[in-house]
Amino acid sequence: MMRLKEKYQKEVIPAMMKKFGYGNKMAVPRFEKVVVNAGFGRQIVQKNPAERKKFLETMLEQLSLITGQRPILTKAKKSIAGFKIKKGTPVGAMVTLRGQRMWDFLERLINIVLPRSRDFKGIPERSINLGNLTIGIRESIAFPEISAEKTREIFGLEVSVVTTASTREEASELFRLAGFPIKF
Repeated sequence: MMRLKEKYQKEVIPAMMKKFGYGNKMAVPRFEKVVVNAGFGRQIVQKNPAERKKFLETMLEQLSLITGQRPILTKAKKSIAGFKIKKGTPVGAMVTLRGQRMWDFLERLINIVLPRSRDFKGIPERSINLGNLTIGIRESIAFPEISAEKTREIFGLEVSVVTTASTREEASELFRLAGFPIKF
């Protein structure tokens, strides 16, 4: 089986050059980075400080298992009384993947995680915005690194795949050729 990076270099680039008439292979759109976000503001508000700390540690540990990189905590920019959130309270975590980690993550996402997701019927084409693709994954246990029996907290993730494509048509062709299960 061909790795995703190898497939991109040997199949995707020539096919994109042929379809869009690029004069140079450096003009072909490429994957720039993958940003993985997890918001947990709602789950953290109802907990006392000890439970909150344990929940945060569990979430960060699971995110680092999924991505292979330590996540950064994102904090609330302003207080919102209706949601019981104070300014500076951790409300999410994010990881930016580039290089080899990005390729490995994309490969696992396409071949393992998306097929394992419950009720998955393909990524809608409207998820592609200009050159980027954003996918919501409802359950973190779709990733093989997370054991469903051992985890008590199930959370959702947002995966944004950023490309250098300048139009939606180029981006959707890039994702289709790379093997993303996009339904048209």
